[in-house]
Amino acid sequence: WLLTTARRKAVDRLRRDQAYAARLAVLAADAERAEPAPGPDVSGSGFGFGSGPGRGPGPGFGFDELPDERLQLFFTCAHPALAAEDRTALTLRCLAGLTTPEVARAFLVPTATMAQRIVRAKKKIREARIPFRVPGPDELPERLPGVLQVVYSVFTEGYAASSGPRLQRLDLAEEAIRLARILRRLLPAERECAGLLALLLLVHARRDARTGPEGEPVLLEDQDRGRWDRPMIEEGRALVVRALTGGPAGPYGVQAAIAALHDEAADVTATDWPQIVALYDVLRTLTPSPVVEV
Repeated sequence: WLLTTARRKAVDRLRRDQAYAARLAVLAADAERAEPAPGPDVSGSGFGFGSGPGRGPGPGFGFDELPDERLQLFFTCAHPALAAEDRTALTLRCLAGLTTPEVARAFLVPTATMAQRIVRAKKKIREARIPFRVPGPDELPERLPGVLQVVYSVFTEGYAASSGPRLQRLDLAEEAIRLARILRRLLPAERECAGLLALLLLVHARRDARTGPEGEPVLLEDQDRGRWDRPMIEEGRALVVRALTGGPAGPYGVQAAIAALHDEAADVTATDWPQIVALYDVLRTLTPSPVVEV
């Protein structure tokens, strides 16, 4: 059984790496249609992965220490020359493996609108000759929110799949948690990294109780809370404390606090609804949207 499982894992990993290599080749081809912008030479592929001359790691973070090329790609594509929504959409479509309809659902827009947005982002990369290179340590803070948004969106599609026979895509949800753990480990001073990881853990802890025997969705009030993953909940609760301590709360920390209140309650009637409403009021000031209003 162990050998069979290992073999299947290896095949899945090879297929995933091949898929990412293909997407990378598409982006590289788009970028090469324009003359490369002048800039420092960096080692690695045409996108400049790895540490080049003069690119030492910043405090608590260095790309030479990053054990995952996907996060390197995410940071590379979070270029400030692109609009925030455009670069997130492009990363989700070309690097995170989501389809255009899935990306559109994440942004609550029609598929045609999202397709135009992705095409527009690629066109701007070509016309503005935006270089694909690993950002330096001083560029990371402005790019981190975009990377967190990508990881969050990948998890969201895993939590409630927009297509397919199953409500949940556990592979996507678990991949998002893995990436969030890496970010948390490499950026321990960033409270929103703790907030995002806490949110994903506290929500994913309910995975086994969210569907019935036939795969049908089970509402929160009807779920068997004995099937919730308690160790995962405890880990998430500890991270919530870190995310909400030491300064103004960020949107992921607030959402994680809401999820923690649900997970702590013995049942729906015991849930601290007034505090949840108060937290949503805070979230509305941080990230106003129709979803938060509802």
